[in-house]
Amino acid sequence: MSTSFRRKATAVTFAVLALTLAGGGIAIAQPSAKAPQAANQPTARGTDTQPPVTAESARMAKAALKSGAATTLVATTAFTVVNSNGTKARGTGTVLKYGPGEYEVQFGYTVSAGAFLATISRSDSCCIPPAGEISVAPRLSTPNAVFIQTRNSAGTPVDRGFTLLTHTP
Repeated sequence: MSTSFRRKATAVTFAVLALTLAGGGIAIAQPSAKAPQAANQPTARGTDTQPPVTAESARMAKAALKSGAATTLVATTAFTVVNSNGTKARGTGTVLKYGPGEYEVQFGYTVSAGAFLATISRSDSCCIPPAGEISVAPRLSTPNAVFIQTRNSAGTPVDRGFTLLTHTP
């Protein structure tokens, strides 16, 4: 009985190995195609750079740093809720709107070493916000500001309301 079992086990092992190798050979022999993720991504997304810092933005950032430079907090967590037109609904910071889907939020302290989290949202308590995408990064040449870009689901820059959360050490 044990000899019969060993023979069957060996035959099954070789069959599994043969099928595995055959399946791998078939996968290798197929022509290369785009990865499924790449095929589902939108095409060109436009620019992924920030607009240049304006003189007015630099002046406002310096004034905000002067007014809030004497902070005694070890860590700071702040939120800002912004309407799609670039006006601040509530929270901290000063909001500047550059163009379609381009915003800057300035604070009275340095945030460039912090962590940022942004999500598309509405400032009122009604409804689900429109679909889209949002990106957030430290503002170039402005240590107390964050740059936010909003886009629709196709990747086109559009105005969207958002909530920004910053945590600085």
